[in-house]
Amino acid sequence: MTGNMLIAQSGGPSMVINQSLVGAVLAAKASSKIVEIYGALHGIQGILDEAFVDLRAEPEEVLLRVAQTPSSALGSVRRKPTPEDCRAIFAVLARRDIRYFFYIGGNDSAETANIIAEEAGRQGYDLRCFHIPKTIDNDLLCNDHTPGYGSAARFVACAVRGDDLDNRALGGVKIDVIMGRNAGFLTAAAALARQDPDDGPHLLYFPERPFTLDRFVADVAECMNRHGRCVVAVSEGIRGPDGRPIAEAFSTEVDAHGNRQLTTGALGERLAAAIRQRLNVPRVRADTFGFIQRCFVGCVSETDANEARLVGSVAVQAAVGGKYQNGTVTLTRLPGATYQIDYAIAPLPAVARNTRSLPDRYINPEGNNVTGLFLDYARPLVGPLPVTARLNALRGRNA
Repeated sequence: MTGNMLIAQSGGPSMVINQSLVGAVLAAKASSKIVEIYGALHGIQGILDEAFVDLRAEPEEVLLRVAQTPSSALGSVRRKPTPEDCRAIFAVLARRDIRYFFYIGGNDSAETANIIAEEAGRQGYDLRCFHIPKTIDNDLLCNDHTPGYGSAARFVACAVRGDDLDNRALGGVKIDVIMGRNAGFLTAAAALARQDPDDGPHLLYFPERPFTLDRFVADVAECMNRHGRCVVAVSEGIRGPDGRPIAEAFSTEVDAHGNRQLTTGALGERLAAAIRQRLNVPRVRADTFGFIQRCFVGCVSETDANEARLVGSVAVQAAVGGKYQNGTVTLTRLPGATYQIDYAIAPLPAVARNTRSLPDRYINPEGNNVTGLFLDYARPLVGPLPVTARLNALRGRNA
């Protein structure tokens, strides 16, 4: 099938999402089946507004620089299409003779791609519709990991190592709140910050385990007795015994897919207040890493960048190959001592809407740390981290 192509980006930006965009555009330029290559500004909103840019006209040297630039070059959106939206979208697609549609994003973006694909089928419109995976939360089903996670995890590991050095110098308790609505993968990456046995983070908390303030305070007290200080990494999505995210109590903002905004400073301050009230700790601080985790310049994982470029290319090759009408690119880790990834195509409904969690084997029995299996899983995705040093005379001391 010969026709034009449309590509867009959706959801939260990442450090490598433009690698996927450029991988797809370069593969499209090399295909005889794709004529024009359009980019929609701000996802499906740009399609509805017919706010397109000509990506075929972009010089390769510009595309390659954009690929190395964090955030969404085309702009992004959080919008779930209604049936009326879909009818308007198809009017635009037909007018432009667009036969190949690619949407880069997470599970909500996969759901949007699936809605468009289903509506295309109902209307008898011949459209190849593919989802290109991206999410720093690393929670897409059918995937060993997701492009965007490795670089965000690298940032978290480096930031928490810096916080641990700060805490070692000044003492007290430091709490870092890290992104992760339903899955604790990003918070778990903070464990990569450790070089020595007494390095922080000393405690980690995930959405996958019930969280109580009593247990949290007891854990911090035990850590203070052991180390004389405590560094904590906690997911923004930690849930109470009732299964509801604790941070929902501090937010009223809801996006188009029904997700309550959790990235605020309120959770960290609530946890810090509990430590101040119940423990005799002179210095308690809390930071919410927030959106800086997504697009930090200069902290990209090489593995992540390479894989992000490849998933864009694989999606286009699958679309023009004719074997698949619709689908999503998946990443599977091959067995063996050497890290290798296989790329395949799965049905869109397999990843749409639903998410996966941090597996039990990666969480310690107490629910406040990771296991060695997680470290083995994450290290190839993050890559080598900066090495720091300590004075030998101070080793073994609490401070």
